[in-house]
Formats: sequence, structure tokens, C-alpha cells
Amino acid sequence: MKNTLNVTASHRVLILALLFAAFACYLLIEPYINSIVMAFILSLLMFPIHEWIEAKLPKYKNIVAFLSCLVLTFIIVIPLLLVFSAIVQQGSVFSQNMYQWVTGGGIQEMFAHPWVVKGLSIVNTYLPFDTIDPQGIAQKAAEFATSLGSNLVAISAKVLGDATNFLMDFFLMLFVLFFLLRDHDKLISALRHILPFSRSQEDRLLSEIEKVSKSAVMGSFLTAIAQGIAGGLGMWLAGFPGLFWGTMMGFASFIPVVGTALIWIPATAYLFITGDTSWGIFLAVWSIAVVGSIDNILRPLLMQGSAGMNTLMIFFSLLGGIHLFGLIGLIYGPLIFALTMVLFTMYEEEFKDFLNSQDNS
Repeated sequence: MKNTLNVTASHRVLILALLFAAFACYLLIEPYINSIVMAFILSLLMFPIHEWIEAKLPKYKNIVAFLSCLVLTFIIVIPLLLVFSAIVQQGSVFSQNMYQWVTGGGIQEMFAHPWVVKGLSIVNTYLPFDTIDPQGIAQKAAEFATSLGSNLVAISAKVLGDATNFLMDFFLMLFVLFFLLRDHDKLISALRHILPFSRSQEDRLLSEIEKVSKSAVMGSFLTAIAQGIAGGLGMWLAGFPGLFWGTMMGFASFIPVVGTALIWIPATAYLFITGDTSWGIFLAVWSIAVVGSIDNILRPLLMQGSAGMNTLMIFFSLLGGIHLFGLIGLIYGPLIFALTMVLFTMYEEEFKDFLNSQDNS
């Protein structure tokens, strides 16, 4: 016999008060919610390592949690510092080369190229845009190149500010992660006790949260890393700074629909215009066949099996997640979709008799 819950007036008041208090608590932690969510997801990814360390030191929970956080710091921070320093170096060289190219008349040469002249003629004749003036664009580019030094200072200041915010968020995330790892069993037990579901429903819900969180991280970030590596290799072979543009392609892969094409299409056009036709063909083929196939094959493969979500649902969960939450929406979107599907399945099972009678009526 199923347990029944008799809700009295005092129960309703208690539930309303609890909801109000929970909402007030949410407002308090809302500025830090991304760090908390990332700590939760990283705790799922780090838990196998944490369990291995815990098996070696079973009586020292605080030390084990600290060592797990330390391992994560080495895994994330040190590679990021090495990559960031290389990006700054290659970016500085690229900026200097760009300045010399613009001030040396390279942009005028580009607009004098027969392909560019013909393309601009077609655009100005048939498309309903304002007339594109090559001289005006060249003048703007020259002005930008002249002020490149001050622009770099402003960009560097912004990057430094973003890096400071990243470090603050990262250490906050580590702080939360420490307690999530240390008190994992207590937190799961408390959550199971509070949720008004059967044990099988709780297992399914918690299992799906873990599965989707892992697949969202793996699907989005591993795909970005793979595309960045493949794209950087192609750019390096074509004569561009590989690490810098590979990193840019990795970030661009997070942009829905456009993705890495935002980087490799202008690079390919530049190679064709400057006469490196063979390398231009190579970069285009490499980017479509190798870099593009990574996104089309690896991301769905890593994210498959998330509550029965098909490729179309995964696509819209990623697109909508980015639109609502920004970059962190790559995790939130699939998580919301998958949990909705699990809850819908639970609803279908709970009201199976009623739904069947509705179908037969």
C-alpha cells in the first residue's frame, strides 16, 4: 500500500514559508551560482580520483578532499598558464605583423586583387547594401593600425581583469568542491531524504544528473579542445601562428552554427588573395573534412544517451542554453532538457492507469 500525505493548513503555510526562504537563499547565492554548479559537475568528474585517494587515506577526509582539489588545480591551472603565455607571445607577434602589413600598403594590395575587385563589383551591383568603398575601409584599417598600441593596452587591461575574475571564481569553486567531495555521502543522503520520490525514482534522477553533467562537459569542452588542436595544426601548416589561432578556433567552436568557420574562412580567403592558392585549398579542405567532422561526430557521440535526447534536441538545448545563460548554458541547456525528459517519464509511469483510461475513453 502506498503512503499517503495529508496536507493540512499548517503544512501549506510551512511549505510556502520554505519556498520563500529557499528563494531568498537563491538570491543570496545567485552571483556565485555558476561557480557552485561547476564545482558540483567537477565533483562528479573528480570523484573516481577522489575515491582512489580516499582508499589510500580512509581516515583523513579533509586531507583527501584537499589533495583532490590540489590535483584538479594542477590539471587545470598549469596547462592554462602555459597556453596563455604562448598565446600572448604569438598574439603579440601577430599584432606586430598585422601593423606592418597594414601600414606597408598590404590592404591596398588586397583590394586591388582581381578576385576582390570582381567580388566587390557583384556585391555593390546586386545586393541591397550601401556601396562598399575599398578606400574607406583601407583608411579605417590604417587608423586602427596606427592606434594599435593603445588598443592592445586596453585589451590587455580587460584580459587581466577577466583573468582576475576567473581566478576568484576558480578559488570559490575549489572551496565549494572541497566540501562537496568531503561530505558527498552526507549530501546525497540528505537529498534522498528530502525528495518525495521512491528510491528507484531517486536513483534514476540522480543517475541522469550525473550522466548528463558529464556528457555536457565532455561533449562541449572536449570537442572544443579537439577542434582547437586540429584547427591549430592546420593553421600552423598553412603558415599561421598555430597555438594562437588554434585557441581562437577552440573558443569559436562554442558559437552555434558558425563555429570554427569564423576563423578558417577569413584565413583561407587571405591565402587565396595573397597567392598561396595551394595552402588555401589545403586549409579549406582540412577545416571542412577534419575540423568540421569533429563537431559533427564527436559532440553527438559524447552526448548520446542523455535521457533519450536525439541530435535535434541536443542542438536546441545547446543553442537555447547559450542564449539564456551564456557559455555556461552549454551545460545548463542539456541538463534542463534531460531532467525534463526524466521527470516526464516518471510522470508517465506514475499516472499510467489514468493516461491509459484517457486513451481508451
